[in-house]
Amino acid sequence: MSRIIYNADTLKIMQIFDSITKSELKDCFIDNNDLLTFVVSKNQMGKAIGKKAANVKRIEQLLKRKIKVVEFSDDITKFIKSLIYPVSTAEISENDQIVTIKLKDNHSKSVLIGRSASNLRNLEGIVKKYFTIKEIKVM
Repeated sequence: MSRIIYNADTLKIMQIFDSITKSELKDCFIDNNDLLTFVVSKNQMGKAIGKKAANVKRIEQLLKRKIKVVEFSDDITKFIKSLIYPVSTAEISENDQIVTIKLKDNHSKSVLIGRSASNLRNLEGIVKKYFTIKEIKVM
């Protein structure tokens, strides 16, 4: 795990999220695809999203950008599954710090990998913030 440093803008965004959702926020960052991602603690996902996604819609309107809410888990497979949702997986396994994701179809594979493997490297960077891994492989 690396040390996380927040700037003033990120702290304001986190405060807005916290005041609207009243959920336990673990982390907030802008990933390599310029998507604002909120990581909430375990069992806080429903509270963070709100009824009929009302909290997410309200935050998106206030910040004028798309957001993603992810539930943190100490289990790397559950965390990755939450990160890549709505892409459906057949299996996620970890062996010798190498995570292998097996997907159900080729469309899901292309969405997860992205052009020039940009989505996969982005996913790898996010997972490395919380877990010690070498790489992520997609099959």
